[in-house]
Amino acid sequence: MADSIFKKIYNKEIPSEIIYEDNFVFAINDINPIAPVHILVIPKEQIPTINDINADNEAIIGKIVLAAKHIAKQQGVAENGYRLVFNCNADGGQTVFHIHCHLLAGKKLIWNA
Repeated sequence: MADSIFKKIYNKEIPSEIIYEDNFVFAINDINPIAPVHILVIPKEQIPTINDINADNEAIIGKIVLAAKHIAKQQGVAENGYRLVFNCNADGGQTVFHIHCHLLAGKKLIWNA
């Protein structure tokens, strides 16, 4: 599997500001934000889609969510609220095949299915 754009960002092959990092995940601002706060929380391990999660890497979802909770507090949006979104495959809106979570906040969010 070729390295994803996120793997290339993490490996410093593509410039980007990493705004959060721990042993399992890192986070960057989305380059096409749809909310005032739009951060991508990305596992360091490249897993193509949610469908590819298995018993060996299932704990990464919890690591992503805990990191998002920390980032929301750090960004000052935890109190008012935020949304976490995972997209899976083309019909689900996934464009980069390296799982990641969108943290959206900074305004009242409506459901737009």
